[in-house]
Amino acid sequence: MKLRNIIYSALAVSTMALTSCSDSYLDEKMYSNYGTDVSDVQAKVIGLHYKYAALWGMSSRQGFTGCWQDGTDVGAPGDTEGVEVPFYQYGSLNAENGGVSFLWQNLYSIINSANIIINTEGVDPAGKGEAEFFRAYAYNLLVTLWGPVPLLTESKAEPRTNFTRNAVSEIDAVITADLNDAIANLPEVGKTVTQNRINKDCARILAGEAFNRMGKYAEAEAAVTATINSGNYKLISERYGKFLSEAGDFYHDMFRWGNQRRSQGNTEGIWVFQMEYNRDVTGGTIDSPQQRRNWVAGFHNINGMQNADSIGGRGNGRLRLSNYVKYGIYKKGDIRNSNFNIRRQMYYNRPGFSADIYVDPNNFRVDNPTPEQISNLKLKQIHVQTGDRAYWRAQDTLNIMYPHTTKWGGYDEADDFGYALVKDWPIMRLADAYLLRAEARVMQNNKAGAAEDINVLRDRAFKTYRAETGDAKVGAVSADEMTLDFVLDERIRELVGEENRRYTLCRTGKLAERVKMIMDKWAEGADNKKITGFDASKHTLLPIPLSEIQLNKDADLQQNPGY
Repeated sequence: MKLRNIIYSALAVSTMALTSCSDSYLDEKMYSNYGTDVSDVQAKVIGLHYKYAALWGMSSRQGFTGCWQDGTDVGAPGDTEGVEVPFYQYGSLNAENGGVSFLWQNLYSIINSANIIINTEGVDPAGKGEAEFFRAYAYNLLVTLWGPVPLLTESKAEPRTNFTRNAVSEIDAVITADLNDAIANLPEVGKTVTQNRINKDCARILAGEAFNRMGKYAEAEAAVTATINSGNYKLISERYGKFLSEAGDFYHDMFRWGNQRRSQGNTEGIWVFQMEYNRDVTGGTIDSPQQRRNWVAGFHNINGMQNADSIGGRGNGRLRLSNYVKYGIYKKGDIRNSNFNIRRQMYYNRPGFSADIYVDPNNFRVDNPTPEQISNLKLKQIHVQTGDRAYWRAQDTLNIMYPHTTKWGGYDEADDFGYALVKDWPIMRLADAYLLRAEARVMQNNKAGAAEDINVLRDRAFKTYRAETGDAKVGAVSADEMTLDFVLDERIRELVGEENRRYTLCRTGKLAERVKMIMDKWAEGADNKKITGFDASKHTLLPIPLSEIQLNKDADLQQNPGY
């Protein structure tokens, strides 16, 4: 649906929901596979999960995932779809961008649905807490990416066209109250209605993010410390689950399809958004999520390769890791950079494959070379077959083959084409609690405490290498190394492919600095794939969608500067 063709803006529509009348024969009874206790409010809470999935599972614009990674220190464009292009060619980012409008519209849709639940008389505390979590999530993302935005805490029966932008401090007060209430009233992990519903620790992690952004560092530290000290979670440091007979490592095990849930052995997951065919909280798959098609390279285009679970299924290579991630931040022995986790080498897997190919001194394949090319490029002919190292052409590195995170890999034999990603989404895990606390401690000048938190993660990351080398200190960091930039780099090492990197950099006020670093030191080789046109006075915030401004005819919904 094109936003300019709707009757009301996302804001106006959010005021139109009518409260139900308990004595009306028109009331609709909601039924589902959750049993006989499913209430109208319960169904509405489940609907919030549906809306979350619909937002981040967008498929009509396959490049939507790249909007939140490209043009940062993490992501670089591959075979772009289009909507993500203005997020690295910043000069073309405007108020009519489809990714900007889609996010804005869907965040206010979440807020509207949450408001209905929160303002329902007699709603149970846990249901209200879940709605407050989602409202806080939406508003935190809005103020981080847009700054001041309209504040809606009730749903009204009539549309409005006179919205104005509220100060960030006013919205932060609502976020704070929502999160404190959610933390108090949500159940502990393991005690939710189903294992993928929002628990107390989900709210604590969100509080850590929001309070750090607000500069309330002691409150952020306290929130995530409660999760760390709860005893309910444990970092994965041993292999587990259904793939023990296959090659791999314990970090990789967390992201394998069928290994991600708490009930499947994942002791680290705090919020794992479950996706399945025709069941679970959201009713099954929502739209056709495109994360795999973005993050996984298009190696199915290489002769000798075929789709398989061992290599993550079929990707399109729309989103590549930046040069900074590929070459700048990992130390030798870090398991998070193993070939199981950031795949840098592929092996021919098509049964019966056999070929004679030419490769240059850099091990790039050259197809059908002339005698002059063989001589001038110093090509050598080699024989390859199934199980041998895969070779690709230099031009393939923009979308067919390049180092890529394996976190979004997954293969379904019933969907060899791989249009939809049905596997679970890793949203929050214990590692993030340590990273958020390290950030809060750095900002309180507690560098020793920050190093202690970072070393918990690095003890896990270098565990195998330490055993191999006998060096118990390799990978350890000191208090003197602790800066916000170091924590941001550690977030890449630990959470690349999981976090919304644009949000993180805007939340910490580091987007402009990190973009400049990439432009100055780690620029991409292809001119049409480089970051261009970034203006720090403009692009640290997103534009208010033009359709929202035009339809808000009775007040001035001011545009952000420069757009």
